[in-house]
Amino acid sequence: MAEQEFRHMVRITRKDVDGNSTIATALTEIRGIGKAFAIAICKVLDLDQDAQIGYIDDESVKQIEAVLENPQEFGIPEWFLNRRNDYETGETKHLIESDLNMTLRDDLNRMKMIRSYKGKRHEVGLPVRGQRTKSTFRHGSSVGVSRTRPTGN
Repeated sequence: MAEQEFRHMVRITRKDVDGNSTIATALTEIRGIGKAFAIAICKVLDLDQDAQIGYIDDESVKQIEAVLENPQEFGIPEWFLNRRNDYETGETKHLIESDLNMTLRDDLNRMKMIRSYKGKRHEVGLPVRGQRTKSTFRHGSSVGVSRTRPTGN
């Protein structure tokens, strides 16, 4: 990692990240990259995860983008990726930013269209994963039971 002048904003895969933050923290600003995945990227590329991202050169940024494009080529295991066995293609990949948003939206629309249980719950705005609804998720105008207050003696 060659020293060069400090950049206040670094552009990584269509996202501007703050140059003052560390490399691992700056990578977590990208949607779809968590702390563990950011640390794995730093270890694969032999970058200091505590260094400020504003000081890294353009070649390191291109290497980070290459890892994000195809992480399995760089030795990141399959279980680390966020889209395993894609519904349409069957391949395993890691989605970030707008690709992740579009895929999640398409998945929800597919569940709604085939009228699955999860799709119906998403449509109505109720919890999907089996949480209780007697006391929580109560929103709207008719919430709870109104009690008349007792008047004086």
